[in-house]
Amino acid sequence: MGEIMQNDIISDAISKIKNAEKAGKNRVIIKPISNLLLKILDLLKEKGYVGSYEIHQDSKGNFIVLNLIHSINDISTIKPRFPVKVDDYEKFEKRYLPAKDFGIIIVSTDKGLMTHIDAKAKKLGGKLIAYCY
Repeated sequence: MGEIMQNDIISDAISKIKNAEKAGKNRVIIKPISNLLLKILDLLKEKGYVGSYEIHQDSKGNFIVLNLIHSINDISTIKPRFPVKVDDYEKFEKRYLPAKDFGIIIVSTDKGLMTHIDAKAKKLGGKLIAYCY
């Protein structure tokens, strides 16, 4: 028997955040972690959806202790990671967000990770990663 198949780190982390929020917890421990996950957390923190986090290390590697501030109604990854053109954002906003200008879609562009709002302003397409409101 080899290694256990690794799930999607981003999906796993976002599920943990969502479940901890629903359970009313103030912190959640996330592992494993990746650079993409750290960028997503930075974006969520910047937009006021999560609090600060600390990276810790144990014998099995790095993990994050994330402080929750109970401002997430829903959060989820977007699968498959649809490619999106600048003109298509509105279609995906209608699909993933409950109302216009309510919440964010996280997009991976060739200029880095940003919200769909910033990507639209910069006229950048990209791949949809997750949404949060």
